[in-house]
Amino acid sequence: MKQSALGFLGLAALALGGCYTVPETGRQSLMLVPAGEELQLGANEFRNIKGQQRVSNDPALNARVHRVGERIARAVGSDLPSAQWELVVFDDPKEINAFALPGGKVGVYSGLLKVAQTDDELAVVMGHEIGHVTARHGAERMSEAMLIAAGGILLDVGLRDDSHRGAWRAAYGVSATIGVVLPYSRLNENEADEIGLIYAAKAGYDPRAGITFWQRMLEESKGKTKLPSFLSTHPTDENRIHHIQSLMPKVMPTYERSRNTS
Repeated sequence: MKQSALGFLGLAALALGGCYTVPETGRQSLMLVPAGEELQLGANEFRNIKGQQRVSNDPALNARVHRVGERIARAVGSDLPSAQWELVVFDDPKEINAFALPGGKVGVYSGLLKVAQTDDELAVVMGHEIGHVTARHGAERMSEAMLIAAGGILLDVGLRDDSHRGAWRAAYGVSATIGVVLPYSRLNENEADEIGLIYAAKAGYDPRAGITFWQRMLEESKGKTKLPSFLSTHPTDENRIHHIQSLMPKVMPTYERSRNTS
């Protein structure tokens, strides 16, 4: 009984450990990871990636990423304090991807630059990846994992004399994944889409490019096996397009204002 009480108190302490207000959306998220530690992790990981993957020396690709990225960085402004921006193109024509890490570290693969045909589309993608960082989604997921682990310990202690302990633990793992981890990941993706559109619009890029980009990605993915949406960490391309379309009334006025003041 004493162990269970201690476990509950520990779980409560984690839950009350910290809160973070996501820029642009205002959502409150649980935050148990110090910002300084997150910045260090991002810098270390980016250094590792640059050491493991080939960095592109193509002047045109680098100029394009820097042109768009620098405008997005100015739009981000105080949403990412202590940022030391670094924009890198990785030479991999088959990789249609981009990423951002804490501290303003952004990587874009050359394969993405073929699919993102305009600067507007590239801005939406880069804004999305940076949106994950300003929302601190990585640290939120780490905090979530800490809570799930604490819950598992509490369950283990409470069921120490139960003959069905193994089954209960397995059920807890499945329910935590499907009921918590995956929905939160899809929430993070939708939120990053929204934040990314706002950053692109503030930087003077047309947010409607998010619709054309994901329509092209939908065409690219046709014929490929997809997980059911409830088992996927990302929304389906169709759902993402619908979500982006629903955000246009919110972000288009920002885009119009940025055009009029530029």
